[in-house]
Amino acid sequence: MGDYRQHALDGASAVELVVALYDGIIRFLYAAAEAVDRGDPDGRRAAVKRALDIIIHLQARLRMDVGGRPAQALSDFYAAIFAQVLQASQSASRAKFEHAIACVKNVRDAWREVAKDPDANSVSPRVLVMPQPAPMSAETALDAPGSSSWTA
Repeated sequence: MGDYRQHALDGASAVELVVALYDGIIRFLYAAAEAVDRGDPDGRRAAVKRALDIIIHLQARLRMDVGGRPAQALSDFYAAIFAQVLQASQSASRAKFEHAIACVKNVRDAWREVAKDPDANSVSPRVLVMPQPAPMSAETALDAPGSSSWTA
């Protein structure tokens, strides 16, 4: 991360850091969509890998023991977005990347609302209403023909 970005995050609350990670996912998904437009599969895969790395990071840090249903909802969201991004990359579909971007933006905007609440920085974020990321489950996407490879 660039020096200026690192300094911008110094002193950020946990919720603000989550918002910054979502912004990173969105930025990399846009880069992947642009790579599709350029016919650049290596650029697409590199951008997708970065986005998936952030999703994995967010998923790994969920506290299921204290987060209860909100944590489970976020876990389900991350699994569905992960599968959706893999599918978008495999099919080199700008439209599928844009759908994933829209879903991530919806949840990011919910986190931004949490960040505006001064009490949110001292307690766990409240229940967030999760939009349906896709008309398919993560299992459906992962079981799709040709999706057994982990290649983005």
